[in-house]
Amino acid sequence: MKNKNTLFLTQLALLVAVALVLAYTPLGYLNIGPLAVSFMMVPVALGAVLLGPVGGAVLGTVFGLTSFAQCFGAAPFGAALLAISPIATFMVCVPTRLLAGLLPAFLFKGIYKSDAPALRKNIVFFGTCLLAAVLNTVFFMGGLVLCFYNTEYIQGFVAALGASNPFMFVALFVGIQGVIEALVCCVLSGILTRVLYPIVHRVK
Repeated sequence: MKNKNTLFLTQLALLVAVALVLAYTPLGYLNIGPLAVSFMMVPVALGAVLLGPVGGAVLGTVFGLTSFAQCFGAAPFGAALLAISPIATFMVCVPTRLLAGLLPAFLFKGIYKSDAPALRKNIVFFGTCLLAAVLNTVFFMGGLVLCFYNTEYIQGFVAALGASNPFMFVALFVGIQGVIEALVCCVLSGILTRVLYPIVHRVK
């Protein structure tokens, strides 16, 4: 049991290190024309699938904390939110990412079967990773709308985008970048989890 716990903590620490490297180096982003696609949900999805709810929650929290830390100057958008309300900014950054790691982990734990056909396994792996990315966007934007939609700062974006309601604002604000990020997370995380899961859990 002690060796098992040590192995789990080692694997978790490794994924946390990967998340920190992605958060604080250019490796965490891929520039495609005017878009900057983030890879930050990849280690979160890996933690959710490979290490379960605890891993997903911890990796999601790490992502959220690094996102919140960047509001202190590194991210102009986050800095503007922080100036309006530090507490609301924390709530938008951290609990949303925790849930984006935790909920897919519970889903994967509930539906994955080691004796299932390969196709079904692939659907579960890639589907869980896609869900993690989608939930990250949904929870973050949901928190942003709940906490900041009526502020002058966000209303400036609403007017610039020509959005007539919060749902249209979310769709226009996320746009093609959100779709690309979700697909990138799905493909990268899906491949990695499919390869690593049998190694980590010693199953076929």
